[in-house]
Amino acid sequence: MKLAEALINRADLQRRLNALETRLNNNARVQEGETPTEDPMALLSELMELTLQLEDLVTRINLTNSQTIEGDDTLTGLLAQRDIRGNELRILNSFLDNASSVSQRYSRSEIKVLSTVDVSELRKQADALSRELRELDIRIQALNWATELLDK
Repeated sequence: MKLAEALINRADLQRRLNALETRLNNNARVQEGETPTEDPMALLSELMELTLQLEDLVTRINLTNSQTIEGDDTLTGLLAQRDIRGNELRILNSFLDNASSVSQRYSRSEIKVLSTVDVSELRKQADALSRELRELDIRIQALNWATELLDK
């Protein structure tokens, strides 16, 4: 199985676990004399089975990520770079949105609010960071589809 397929399966297992949580909570209590719509013990059994499958899959994904090397980086390193760059870009864009917002003045006597940075220059840096992030994501996706998932 390719790493990309394992990632799709992991997302599916996580969705199924979230749905199972809702089903369990919906069947945790009933009025006296009523029966639950689903057997809570069967749901708990399914929960245990799904969590074991997810644990195995996540372990294998992490092992594969740490042992897959591309250039001077492991896939784990590339994923960390993507997460950090994405967070940096999000914060920078939020800052630039605030720095570039225009304050309306209704008369010359009102206080003028100015940006503390050169917004256009920082937008260029944000665009370059965004491009770097896209290129990094392409590298990661290519590795995901080219790499076989390792066994424990």
